[in-house]
Amino acid sequence: MFSLPPVTQALILANAIVFLLQGLLGAALVIPFALWPLGPNFMPWQPITYAFLHGSLMHLLFNMFGVFMFGSDVERVWGSRPFLVYYVACALSAAATQLIVTGITGTVYPTVGASGALFGLLLAFAMLFPHRTVMLIFPPIPLRAPVFVTLYGALELVLGVSGAATGIAHFAHLGGLVGGWLMIRYWRGWR
Repeated sequence: MFSLPPVTQALILANAIVFLLQGLLGAALVIPFALWPLGPNFMPWQPITYAFLHGSLMHLLFNMFGVFMFGSDVERVWGSRPFLVYYVACALSAAATQLIVTGITGTVYPTVGASGALFGLLLAFAMLFPHRTVMLIFPPIPLRAPVFVTLYGALELVLGVSGAATGIAHFAHLGGLVGGWLMIRYWRGWR
């Protein structure tokens, strides 16, 4: 019988509950818990709470589908506690990257979503399962997991530098990817 590992299941459930609360409370929930640039709206809990908020139902569904698809296998290999530590580290590194970018650019807008942590999960999945194939939805092209992650990361870098797709925290995604890589390197003893 199919079952989700406990932390993957808890993350999906927590994100869904928070999204329902967003629908009820709106800005009263988003303003204090989204990730704001350093300044008057920034609070110390935001580098973790922002990862449980989402801008739309599609944003939530896409991120939770990724946690389901990639996080389940990673958690089964690593175990629940290391998986949770890794997920939080990726969310924090994504937040730190976003804070640096907004500090440099001077932009003042809140960031929400689990995408940075998801990018870290993508990297872990590709490193653990390098021969697995990921099928793109559009265009429907099968790619090996490491190729998929490399291309997706490169696309995020291009979109972030060019500013072609505004309203998306491309550098937070890259921050989650880099934070995940650093965490795995640390666990492997920098070999």
